[in-house]
Order: sequence, then C-alpha cells, then structure tokens
Amino acid sequence: MVSKQSDITDLTDILDRDIEAIVTLRMNAERKVSGHQRIIEKVTSILGRPLAVYITIGAAIVWMSVNTFHRSLELPVFDAPPFSGLQEIVGLCALLMTIIVLTTQNRQAKFAEQRRHLDLQISLLTERKVSKVIELLEDLRRDLPSVHNRLDTEAEAMQEPIDPHTALTALNQTLQEADEEYQFDIE
Repeated sequence: MVSKQSDITDLTDILDRDIEAIVTLRMNAERKVSGHQRIIEKVTSILGRPLAVYITIGAAIVWMSVNTFHRSLELPVFDAPPFSGLQEIVGLCALLMTIIVLTTQNRQAKFAEQRRHLDLQISLLTERKVSKVIELLEDLRRDLPSVHNRLDTEAEAMQEPIDPHTALTALNQTLQEADEEYQFDIE
C-alpha cells in the first residue's frame, strides 16, 4: 500500500512539474505581448460573443426604424432609405473587425507554431529514447542465457532512430506522387 501511494505521489509530482513548465512558458509568452495587442485581443473577445450579434442587430433595427418612421416618432431623418449612412458604417465596421480578428489570429498562429515545434522536438526525443530502450532490451535478450536468442528484424530496425530529414523527404515524395495521381484521375 505504501509503495502504491509513493508511486502516485511521484507521478503527481512529475505532473505538477510538467504543468508548471507549461504555465511558465505560457506566462512568458504573455509577458511579451504589447499593450496594443492586448487591446485588440480584448476587442476580439468582446466581438466574439453572442451579445455583440444581438447589439448589432438591435442597433441596425433601431437605425432603420427611426429613419423609416421619423414622422410618426417626430424625429428628424438623418439617413433616409436605402440607408446609405448605415451601409457605410457597416462597411467600415466590417473592415475594422476583419483587421482586428486577423491581428488576433496572427498572434495565435505564432503561438501555435511554437507549440508545434515543441511537440516535434519532444516527439523526436521520445523516438530516440524508445529506440534506445529497444536497443537495450535486445542487448539484454542476447546476453541472458535463459532467453532463446532469435533474429528479430523488426526490433533490429527499430533500434535505429529515424532521421527526420529522411522521413520528411519520404513524406514529401509520397504526397507529390499522390497529388500527381490525383491530378491524373481528374483529367
């Protein structure tokens, strides 16, 4: 019972360290964000809520209603139908919203790219570690007299770490061949 509790504690400590490392990386990235970027992301956050949709629809309805029924409401008309002023405002808002969203997405894309690079580095390191474990197991199997020595070509192949450049070249070649085959099928 004590051993299981100790194992759980060790695992919890490892997970806590990993979580702290991830949070530290994220906090370091957030510290580098400019004030302008923070404002743009806050605006994006506000515009991305359902309430923003309802407010926009409500404002457009009020605008059109006031300008359509201005006589019965005893208000001056400031944008008669077909509401060219409203169209200009909507066009400007759409342009600004597009720029704001793209600015936010660019930063998120950079952060996602960093995470993909980190994932790739960890995957490559893990692959090397697994190759080393296979190599050590194969050495142990050969050294133990009680274990039948046999040739395992798959284990032999797995002992060697995969070269990322070779894997990428093979992937690109396969994708190119598939693309060429797809283009041939279309014609």
